[in-house]
Amino acid sequence: MPETLHPNQSKLEQRVHRAAEAALARQKSVCAIDVLCGMGLLAPSNVDFWRKGRVPFLETWIQGSAQKISSSIEIFWQWAQAKGLKQTEGAYLRPTRTGPVALQFTVAGEAEIERGFRTHFVSPELSEKKQAQVKKKLDKTENPVVFQVVRDTECSECGAEIAKGCFLSKEAEEALCLVCARMGDLEFLPSGDTALTRRATKYSERMAVVVRFSRSRGRYERQGILVERAALEKAEHECVEDADERAAARVRGAERRREQDRELVVQMTRQIAALFPGCPAREAAAIAEHTALRGSGRVGRSEAGRNLEDKPLRSAAIAAIRHNHTDYDELLASGVERAAARQQVADRIDAILAFWEK
Repeated sequence: MPETLHPNQSKLEQRVHRAAEAALARQKSVCAIDVLCGMGLLAPSNVDFWRKGRVPFLETWIQGSAQKISSSIEIFWQWAQAKGLKQTEGAYLRPTRTGPVALQFTVAGEAEIERGFRTHFVSPELSEKKQAQVKKKLDKTENPVVFQVVRDTECSECGAEIAKGCFLSKEAEEALCLVCARMGDLEFLPSGDTALTRRATKYSERMAVVVRFSRSRGRYERQGILVERAALEKAEHECVEDADERAAARVRGAERRREQDRELVVQMTRQIAALFPGCPAREAAAIAEHTALRGSGRVGRSEAGRNLEDKPLRSAAIAAIRHNHTDYDELLASGVERAAARQQVADRIDAILAFWEK
């Protein structure tokens, strides 16, 4: 539970504490990077660029004066020590052609400051096993990223042509063919087969993630992985051997999920009926079935919805009234703006809700 902020705290202290508390609650560990991101002084996307070696120093991307950044980190350390959190250092390594190298946080690279950034604070509530898992994750070297090119280019080292659809690696912003990047012996495994990908990743000592830029979405999207040939062959052999067993497991899993969904709809129907005694039983069931649909992204599939909390179920009832008992959809179809259409039907929704709540 987040701590209560003291009224005598400075605004900076409040921002630091709030960001630290949120990160600790979310992942049971927290570091200076988490706090700076939570305060809005550092974009997570820039952290990702830095971890992949696209920029040499993280310090370059942190917003605010040197004094503000230094004070924020000092306040964070004081908070962590006051909470009795355990310290552990992350290695922060990135892959290169010659092996993993340590990432540098600041331009000056002073040992004490670098250590301050590398240090994570872990909740003492975690078991020793989970603390070890956190440490292992911190020390893990990021998998290199390989790009599937969308136009012809050439290797900056050997001059070889890299045709559209082929792969290149980047190091210090220079394009390298896979041979020069020392990944020429790896095999491409497209996304799509979860079991095959999981096993190939497990058996391959070297691996890279393949991405391609989508112009329509304005982002890089994962296309698959590069793995060692022997690992891929072993994974393929295993997948062939237990294909029937995995198919049967998928059938059992699908039936289990359907049963869970049926039970969720039954429980939601009861809860909606309790919240709105005047709602017809058939309509309560229809609202529950609609909002609980798996994969729909509707409010009933949220964690709060699955926990049968009042707020999401009330939102589901309001949405059902809006679409089924007002001319909201007709207003939208006629060109009325969404906000204006909602305003026009608000009184009607309130009246039906009041009737259902009696």
